[in-house]
Amino acid sequence: MLHDLKVTVEEVRGKCTSGLKPGDYFILRSGRLYIPADRHFCLYALHAVLPLLPAKQRPLEDGDWLKRDNHVICPDPAGNVVMRVERIESVD
Repeated sequence: MLHDLKVTVEEVRGKCTSGLKPGDYFILRSGRLYIPADRHFCLYALHAVLPLLPAKQRPLEDGDWLKRDNHVICPDPAGNVVMRVERIESVD
């Protein structure tokens, strides 16, 4: 079973060159990425969080660091965009 995930920009500690703002988000359902209409998500921020998403979708063992660590920072040092990854209830 794969959990649906929501990745939300929680904080921008610098100046994000792509214009991400707190509250911007995308949803991951199975292998499909959903970004709200008329919004965007920075490719570099997405690249930072992508490797963690398949593991976060699956059941995690107690003690697994991914179970308690839900934040990822974009690698762009000018932006320092902090994203939160959370499981959400499936709407299907």
